[in-house]
Amino acid sequence: MKRKTEERGSLDGHVQPESKKRALSSEEAAARFRDGLFDTAEQQKYTNEYAKSSPYLHGVIHSLIESNLLRSVRDEIQTQVDFTEKETDIYKIFQSGDLANLDGLDDSSLSKLPSVLKLRDAMYSARFREYLSSVTGSGKLSGQKTDMAINVYTEGCHLLCHDDVIGSRRLSYILYLTDPDTPWQAEWGGALRLFPTTTEKDAKGEDVKIPSPDYSLSIPPAFNQLSFFTVQPGESFHDVEEVYHPRDGEDKSKKRVRMAISGWFHIPQEGEDGYEEGLEEKLAERSSLAQLQGRGDIYDLPRPQPVSWEEPEVEGKGKGKVEEQTESSEFTESDLGFLVQYIAPTYLTPDIAEEMSDAFSSESSLSLERFLNDKFASRMSAYIEDQERQKLPASSDEIQAQRGWTVARPPHKHRYLYQHPSGQEESDNPIQELMNVLFPSQAFRKWLALITGVDHLTSHNLLARRFRRGADYTLASAYEGEEPRLEFSLCLTPSKGWEKETEEEEEEEDGEAQESAKASKSKETNGNAEGPAVGGYEIYMAGDEEEDEEEDPENADQVLGHKKTKADPAIYRSAGADEDDGILFSTQAGWNRLSIVLRDSGTLKFVKYVSAAAKGDRWDITGEIGVEFEEDDEDEHEEGDE
Repeated sequence: MKRKTEERGSLDGHVQPESKKRALSSEEAAARFRDGLFDTAEQQKYTNEYAKSSPYLHGVIHSLIESNLLRSVRDEIQTQVDFTEKETDIYKIFQSGDLANLDGLDDSSLSKLPSVLKLRDAMYSARFREYLSSVTGSGKLSGQKTDMAINVYTEGCHLLCHDDVIGSRRLSYILYLTDPDTPWQAEWGGALRLFPTTTEKDAKGEDVKIPSPDYSLSIPPAFNQLSFFTVQPGESFHDVEEVYHPRDGEDKSKKRVRMAISGWFHIPQEGEDGYEEGLEEKLAERSSLAQLQGRGDIYDLPRPQPVSWEEPEVEGKGKGKVEEQTESSEFTESDLGFLVQYIAPTYLTPDIAEEMSDAFSSESSLSLERFLNDKFASRMSAYIEDQERQKLPASSDEIQAQRGWTVARPPHKHRYLYQHPSGQEESDNPIQELMNVLFPSQAFRKWLALITGVDHLTSHNLLARRFRRGADYTLASAYEGEEPRLEFSLCLTPSKGWEKETEEEEEEEDGEAQESAKASKSKETNGNAEGPAVGGYEIYMAGDEEEDEEEDPENADQVLGHKKTKADPAIYRSAGADEDDGILFSTQAGWNRLSIVLRDSGTLKFVKYVSAAAKGDRWDITGEIGVEFEEDDEDEHEEGDE
């Protein structure tokens, strides 16, 4: 996934014009780096290491900047720079504005950041650009187009898998500013992790690289360490590991702060040495979302497996046949007897069914608490809790071989464990029983049609999912069908801490079950207010009415200068109180909760990354239901939406 890049913001959030950077002599630039960095033998060492690196070309330089200068930079940042918390489908992070345009600041502001300015000018000096160009063999780098910002990752912050490919970028870099007097520990997280790829054939028989769901190299942060790599379309996939909360028994008084300056070196611009006319346009074409995602789509997992949901055949013809078909769509004693084995009895009564139908007609969504009956729910919770007690292997292949789950891929779209229906009605696995028995049944189809008011349900695509803490998520993707479809998610997450329970909910849980149907447009995505936010929530968001451009996921300071659109997932975190945040429906992970949504074309959806701080994994069963609307049905739902 990528995100949109437009204008760049200043440190105070206001867009600044591009300005001429301070040119340093070779000697002035070298003095701002550590002694010996530019020695021939040292440079050759890094060149050799870079050429042999894997899973793709990258390098690590320890002790890059003159130490006193970098300490001053860190001090200035801590005392003079403001940060904004940003959270989207792909990251949670604190960011500054754009350091590349420091010259656009007024003299008073600029005077407070002399060391930061020195660092910026040294990093984009001709001397260092030539050095990096030689080490990487990537070609000449622009000194005119600069691109850098400060990122701060505190506990719970993360950046999910992407390849950094946008427009004219040639090299990515991260210069770490962690505490120089307290060395960063690898077990704290925050590492740069690189993902290997395999070469497959696309639909045209041409080579296409497919990223593995598992990273193969982890590079922990360290003060004054520079990590860098060549930006390669469809290959330079990486993420930033979550900065973990201290475990029980560890010292929680010292905050873990992963601070870094990061950005990109671009190809030479017009008028610079090495400029190639038309190259930027070619790179932009190569990095288009359709180009990057489309060619390898045939290797995406899971693949949809829709099953036709035909109504039972009725013999006869004419008026008699019509009457029998009408009767076949109505509940029988047999249907109710079957459904009550699984569904809480309250949801099968006529008055509650009517309430649910009215709510769905008005909101196009429902959230049903305690959906499964107590007996089946007890069996389900026992099964899931037993599964969580058994440690999963680290490798995706081992998980599939040992536990029967497959890992969703590619990681720049999603990662979670999943199972398709097995097709076997007899099973000691209650998850499979729901997918093989309840949800494909004609009785459930009738019930779903009744409470949604959508009579013609044509197909179902079912999937069981397990989102591992500290690992799994889905990134925002749009539904692209021409007609709306029904989607449901039965969340089966038995662990606590995903959301703050009210006293009323706690009393209900302890007492007699009082299930009720309720339409939900909840925007509560912070998790348990008394503990760390742990993610795992599912969100539907309005799509952009304009052309869907993409904002870059790393260093998302560019959202500080561009107008937010409804398709920008950042808005659910950064929108002001008076702004439309674009959320249509959201629901936290929880126990025994069924959500049903009528999803229009273009609507975005994602499941937020599950933090390692969660007390368990997120479990659910999802269904995508094909529908056909008669004209009256469409008019009714359009009126409800209005």
